Amino acid sequence: MAGFTLEELESIVAERGRSGAADSWTAKLFAKGIDKAAQKLGEEATETVIAAVKGDRAGVVAESADLLYHWLVVLALSGVSLAEVLAELEARTGRSGLAEKASRPAG
Repeated sequence: MAGFTLEELESIVAERGRSGAADSWTAKLFAKGIDKAAQKLGEEATETVIAAVKGDRAGVVAESADLLYHWLVVLALSGVSLAEVLAELEARTGRSGLAEKASRPAG
């Protein structure tokens, strides 16, 4: 899938999520709502961390794919677009990471 983008995956997630198809994991996840989607996102993040700590390169690749997919599901269910997240990242590139972090509200 050379050239496959997160924008393309975002579109696929949105389309399948709205489809209501009985054979679609994405549609089922959308139907279960944000709580389940966020739970799955957390699980995939943890699995990615575990693979990284173990030095399991193939595991990091596979779990990262799951992580990105579930992250896009959470974004969709939250009404947040990938473009909004990328714009936020772009806005942060003009300052150091430490300065950016210090500028965030406590909490």
